[in-house]
Order: sequence, then structure tokens, then C-alpha cells
Amino acid sequence: MHVLSAAGLALAAAWALPATAQPVTERSFDCVIEPQQVIKLASQATGLITRLDVDRGDMVRKGQMLGTLSDEVERANLALARARATNDHDIAASQARLAYLQRKSGRASQLATGNLVSRNTSEEAEADMRVAENQLKLAVLNHEIAQLEVVQAEALLQQRALVSPIDGVVMERLLRPGEYRNDQSPVLSLAQIDPLRVEVFVPAAFHGQLRPGMVGEVVPETPVAGRLQATVAVVDSVMDAASGTFGVRLRLANPDHSLPAGIRCTVRFAPAAGR
Repeated sequence: MHVLSAAGLALAAAWALPATAQPVTERSFDCVIEPQQVIKLASQATGLITRLDVDRGDMVRKGQMLGTLSDEVERANLALARARATNDHDIAASQARLAYLQRKSGRASQLATGNLVSRNTSEEAEADMRVAENQLKLAVLNHEIAQLEVVQAEALLQQRALVSPIDGVVMERLLRPGEYRNDQSPVLSLAQIDPLRVEVFVPAAFHGQLRPGMVGEVVPETPVAGRLQATVAVVDSVMDAASGTFGVRLRLANPDHSLPAGIRCTVRFAPAAGR
């Protein structure tokens, strides 16, 4: 039986330790700077594209209208719905008729009490009044429905618009005015570049040393120069067994849009505060 010396045992123990057993703050890791998100923008409806107001490289704001699909029918329906919603003549006519029949019923009731008219006449006047009350309620209901039809028509018209859901930049125009957008065809590709996200894969031996909120110093590759501060946003809890790594995502502020996305970098993590 072969017996190791004390020095041999110490050396074997050292070899048994992971090569990455040192603190994570003593290593730099390769990373990639990417857009926070990339969106394939489409409308909720299909149809012919009539207008696009932006092109590749244009900056857009959240809520900005970027273009429209053909919407002549929807605009006409909206105008019709608004005309109906602003017409309250049926309500006014029903109110006037009800007021008249209320007075008529009151007089007939008084005369019937004095036996000046038959009870049937009084009951008929009261029935006419009840019918008029229901007609007024129906007129009010129809007016409320007309107002809801305006909301519906506005929503259908809005579906023909291309509205940016983010502050970002146009990466590509996938369709052009005059082309038809179907259910499977986005119109524009948008990228949010403030903040940016930094993606890095770290060896599994470092798991537990990284936490959200820690700071990382990001150094982009040339020609971009400088050292940038990013904040750890996500530390994956699931390892990649094939590579023996786990993913870490950092949030990198880019308010002036001076830093491009899609470039390689290295990142070194700073010691946690208080340590």
C-alpha cells in the first residue's frame, strides 16, 4: 500500500480544490453587452400598411405612434358612433311624453275619485304613463350603449396604429408602406438600450458568492473605452450541467445612449458592501 507523505497529502488536497476556489472578486469574466429587450412590433389587426414615420436608427419614445394600417372604415365607424352618442333627442322626447302622461294620469285619478270619469279611463291613463316610463329608460339605455360603441370604435381604430411600447431605437423596418401585414408578420424591430443588460456565465464554483445588488466593473472591448459600473440584477439558480456554469445578468445604465449594444466586454465584481 502506497502511503503519501504529509507534503504529498497537502498537495493532493490542494489539487482536489476547485481551480476557481478563490473569491469571485479576484477574477475577470468574459461578458456581452446586449439590449435590455428587443421587440418585434406589430399591430393587433392585419391589413395594408399606409404609413411608417420612422426608419432604422431613429430613436422612439414609449407611446409614440410610429405608423398606421389602413383605417378608413374604422374612422367612419367611429364618426358614426360619436354622432349617435351625442344625439339625446330620444331621451328629451321620452321625458316630455312622460311628463304629459304623468299629468294626465294625475287628473284622471282625481276625476275617478269623484266619479267624474270611469275607473277604466283612470287605469288606462296610468298604464300609458308606465309605458312612457319604460320608454324613457330604454332611451337612456340606448344612449349609454351608443357611448360604449364609441369606446369600442376607438379601440378598433387604435388596433390599426403602431405604437411603441418602449423608449428605444429602431433596429429594422421589416415591412414598408403598401405591403400587407398578416398575423405572422411584425412591422418594426425595436431595441431598448437604456438600461443595457450585461450577460456573463460564471463557473459553478463561484455560486453563492454573487447576489443581486452587487456591483460589477464592466470594460467594453475597443473601440469603446472606459470602465463602467453595472449592478447585478439576476443570479441564476439553475446551473448549466454541460458547461459547469451559471448565468448572471447585470443592469448597465445608458441614459445618453452613447454605449452601443451587441459588443463583448469583461466584468470584475466588486466586494460586497460591508465585507
